[in-house]
Amino acid sequence: MQEPVEIGSKPFKRGKVKDVYELGDDQLVFVFSDRVSAYDIVLPSTIPRKGEVLCKLAGYWFDYLRVPNHMVRLMDETRMVVRKLKMIPVECVVRGYLYGSLFERLSKGEIHLPVDRVLAAKLPEPLFDPTTKSDVKDEPITMEQVVEEGWLDQEQMDALRDVSLDIYRKMTEKADRAGFILADLKLEFGFDEDENILLADSIGPDEFRLWPKTEYAPGKTQESYDKQPIRDWLSKVGYKKSLDDARKQGLPSPRPPDLPAELISEISKRYVVAYERLTGVKL
Repeated sequence: MQEPVEIGSKPFKRGKVKDVYELGDDQLVFVFSDRVSAYDIVLPSTIPRKGEVLCKLAGYWFDYLRVPNHMVRLMDETRMVVRKLKMIPVECVVRGYLYGSLFERLSKGEIHLPVDRVLAAKLPEPLFDPTTKSDVKDEPITMEQVVEEGWLDQEQMDALRDVSLDIYRKMTEKADRAGFILADLKLEFGFDEDENILLADSIGPDEFRLWPKTEYAPGKTQESYDKQPIRDWLSKVGYKKSLDDARKQGLPSPRPPDLPAELISEISKRYVVAYERLTGVKL
């Protein structure tokens, strides 16, 4: 068992769903909370055991993928020690299916893809679809724009795309064996002190869409073992429209509603089931 590690009383950074503390000059402690966000808004409700699942599943994926990453060790059920990196301001999204914002953008004619406009249709090949990182709303960005902004050079950008697609394929194979479809995935990376690019942040149901294979059918909303049911409920009750309208007008975001107790319980259960089926380990 690891020795307890003292961390400061104030977070170095408070994120949407995890708090980050400094641990010396070159390490950080991630504290995974039960908070939940949707559409880049932290909701007033919490999901029991969510932090535990996110912490342990991130640790599992960092070990399983064998890609250079920032994890040092797990401290306990909700805390992870990581190397401090200079984070790249790009979220590396890989999409295997036409869903979420990708479907919306295609429907609005903002993008063109060689696929019929059918919700949840499988794409011919996984699509690398990066976005900006924002505390307000992530926006799509092209590889060319990333290079033009000076965040990465072309060689680094190409490497980031290739490793993101490779990680998605490895995780897709693992998910398939566990009875799931990995519809899409969001990854983050950073530079270490030697300018090496390392996989960073977290990998779990907050960063991907996970569908049970037995329930999959194109043309409809999919059953999800992630936080998609929360997004769906917020859309159903009209909150997403209110949020979109406020953002278009430059107004403050409206307060999100409390989640129903039965939805909270179901999401908590699905996070646990996703962890256990993917890892083969009981929580």
